[in-house]
Amino acid sequence: MEKIIPQHIAIIMDGNGRWAKKRGLARSFGHVEGAKALRRIIEYLPKIGVKYLTVYAFSTENWNRSEEEVSTLMSLFLKYIKNERKSMIKNGIRFYVSGRKNNVSQNLLSEIEKLQEETKNNERLTLNIAFNYGGRAEIIDAVNKIIETDEKNIDEKIFSKYLYNSFPDPDLVIRTSGECRISNFLLWQIAYSELYITDILWPDFDEKEIDKAIESYSKRDRRFGGVRNV
Repeated sequence: MEKIIPQHIAIIMDGNGRWAKKRGLARSFGHVEGAKALRRIIEYLPKIGVKYLTVYAFSTENWNRSEEEVSTLMSLFLKYIKNERKSMIKNGIRFYVSGRKNNVSQNLLSEIEKLQEETKNNERLTLNIAFNYGGRAEIIDAVNKIIETDEKNIDEKIFSKYLYNSFPDPDLVIRTSGECRISNFLLWQIAYSELYITDILWPDFDEKEIDKAIESYSKRDRRFGGVRNV
């Protein structure tokens, strides 16, 4: 069977804390290793023809974690942007962040906006990071934007214009660490996405695991609500 490459892959990067706990390390070490896993995947996907990658980095609910862990995650994201900037520009990666801006420091927001502007014309791979993101929050924000306009007779196409971005809907959603939940991720966009759950913890996720997910995806019969052809 010919391997079918999804245009857009979305990943719930779960298991950083458990990875660290299994090794007797602080949760922060798991997040550091998780960033390395993300780099591996970003480098690999353009080679096999994937054009969009959306990753769930920090949810609106994650503010409920300990102050220490939240601070660590913010610092790691800022460090990630600074460390990966040259590589993204050089390798044709478009950087984009989807989510709310409230509670995020001005310093971090400035770095996000700077890298988005510097990479906006890159086309090899679009990296969309869901940061301070919630699927319900995105829908509510879209509704509030529409209320402020003169739009009438709202349909799905019009509604989609008011979401955080206009990227194609994900073809494949991967969740690591074995949890079988969507966790408020891309609720509008993944209506017909294929789901793939793996027990692998995110820091251990690599090219071979992506290939397994795509192999599974290639065997699916995507019908979008239609009737199977027999």
